[in-house]
Amino acid sequence: MPVSLYDISVPVFIRGLQNLGAVLEKGRAFAKEKGIGDEELAAARLYPDMFPLTGQIQRASDTARFAAVRVAGVEALAMADEEKNFDDMQARIRATVDYLKKVEASAFDGTEDREVVMKMRTGELRFTGTSYILQFALPNFFFHVTTAYDILRNRGVPLSKGDFLRGG
Repeated sequence: MPVSLYDISVPVFIRGLQNLGAVLEKGRAFAKEKGIGDEELAAARLYPDMFPLTGQIQRASDTARFAAVRVAGVEALAMADEEKNFDDMQARIRATVDYLKKVEASAFDGTEDREVVMKMRTGELRFTGTSYILQFALPNFFFHVTTAYDILRNRGVPLSKGDFLRGG
């Protein structure tokens, strides 16, 4: 049985976001235990020119949502980038998961060769539906999920590979 673009994207995004939510909960518990303010940890970065934790959550969310929009042609869900603490980040994750759960698998049928064009500051990137999911959306999503994990781990949150893979 062939694997669809839906199968290799939407359920993967949902699981990754749910695991990320569990990782954030460990971050919240650590912050509370250590007397670190939510907003301080939410603003943490690995390096000054990188997005903070909130930005990593936003980009992971955006990547998952826009994959469905760009490949399946479903209606976009607008989200403002206003997260400042763990409650805000968790709400964004929940809203993204809820949105993805409403995307019908059939919306991806026949989209393997659909042209996906991304306008970047440096020009346009062109993909097929398949190459967009495999070469851009999934790697970009996991880059931001991993970086969020790394920010928390770098700040001392006791996380393991199992937290990343299973959500705890």
